[in-house]
Amino acid sequence: MDKVSDFVFLAITFVVFVVVLYADFVFMPLGNYATQRLILTHSLGVFVVFSFGFLGWRHGWGLYAKLWPAWLISAFLLLNAVVFSNSRFSAVEPGMYTAFFLGFALLGFLSKSLGRTYYWVVIYCYVAVAMTALYGAVSIIIYLFSVIDGLASLSAGIPWGFTNVRYWSHVATWLIPIIPLAVLIGPFRDNMLWRSLVVFSSASWWWIILLSEARGSFVSVVFGVLLSAILIGRPAILWFRVSLFCLVIGILMWLLLSVVIPSLLIGEQLIPSISSSTSGRIPLFVEAWSMSLVNFPFGLGPQSWLTHDILRKEYFQSAKFGHPHNMYLMWAAEYGWLFICLLLLFVVQSIWLFCNRRIEVRDLNKPCEHAYLLAAFTAAVSAGLLHGGVSAVFMAPGSMLIGIFILGLFHALIIPEIVASPSSPSKNRFFFTFFVFLVVSAICIYWLVKIWEYHAAMTKDLDFYRDNIQAETFPRFWSHGNFPRHPDLMP
Repeated sequence: MDKVSDFVFLAITFVVFVVVLYADFVFMPLGNYATQRLILTHSLGVFVVFSFGFLGWRHGWGLYAKLWPAWLISAFLLLNAVVFSNSRFSAVEPGMYTAFFLGFALLGFLSKSLGRTYYWVVIYCYVAVAMTALYGAVSIIIYLFSVIDGLASLSAGIPWGFTNVRYWSHVATWLIPIIPLAVLIGPFRDNMLWRSLVVFSSASWWWIILLSEARGSFVSVVFGVLLSAILIGRPAILWFRVSLFCLVIGILMWLLLSVVIPSLLIGEQLIPSISSSTSGRIPLFVEAWSMSLVNFPFGLGPQSWLTHDILRKEYFQSAKFGHPHNMYLMWAAEYGWLFICLLLLFVVQSIWLFCNRRIEVRDLNKPCEHAYLLAAFTAAVSAGLLHGGVSAVFMAPGSMLIGIFILGLFHALIIPEIVASPSSPSKNRFFFTFFVFLVVSAICIYWLVKIWEYHAAMTKDLDFYRDNIQAETFPRFWSHGNFPRHPDLMP
């Protein structure tokens, strides 16, 4: 069972990284963004259904009860979809968030139940290092050819699988705190060649962050790493040193590739001018805040950012996007502040569980593997959630495909040990689990059908949008993020 579960986790992890980082090299029948979204939603649906059945049969109602924050969030989102069912496709995005929150909570319980948390962390870290190192190496090659050809901006040509560099940036936010962990755990931790690969992997991604001026990623990762180092302290000091070393090598790589080499080849230094402006986000933030107060505390309904009557002239005069560049304000505007309070309950429970694990590792007062794991994933989660507050790229399919593993394994690291029932499941447990399995499966099938209907409507609307609106398309659930639009604009 252990080898089978490890192999399945390895295969899924590998496929996810290929789909996210190398989408241009694999067959994507509906385009990169849409195919990634379909892979995300369908895999989440299958995983949630399977996990409810397996964990319910293995542990019974007691385990379901431990999921109460995720249950509350899910129930609220589904209720929201029902209340606003007069809106077209009101179940699509609430269903995705429901599956996402349940999915990473269930992933944590599943890995803990099988006793494979450490091994799955090692697998995930090692696959992440291999895939990001290859991505970094090819990015450097493309960049050098671009410099020779006179194309100085890597942001215009970030390779494989992303609409632009900003969608890559949140993937980087999730992964950069995790990558240094690979030199401290697993079978290759004493191998110098592997250590060098880990450092190169992290440093090359730091170089892309610096070159592409990804302010959100830089600030979020630095914040997450420092917060984790402060909270856990001495037991995690080696992870912090490796992380700092990778940043230093990344800066040196940036100096070499973006200053020295361009100066020699084209007589120009590619030093970015880091902007201190808000990039036009403030009118969007204020509009979302105003929306959240209209139907306080319940919000205006799923995707109402795309369809609502504009409330403030500043937003009317500003650039329009499929989101307000702030995940939490978008949720408050569409699902209400009550939903944000439910999220805070989930966060408070996670903080309480984290504090219990933190006490355990700090009591050891010496470096240890568990401290490294806890520090790295705490930094990644903190960075990812902070980044979501200044950019809504959190909800891009690539970010969510990577993020569910980070959040799930973090959840596994902080929850207590789970012991399977020594006796065989009773008939009552079997019938209860089967009932839950059927209900969850029915909801999931209905949701997936709605997703395909939404995709068909989006595709049909895209031609009308291009011909009549003549504006850019911005990602929301799909890459054509302006659908469904206000009824007055419909054909």
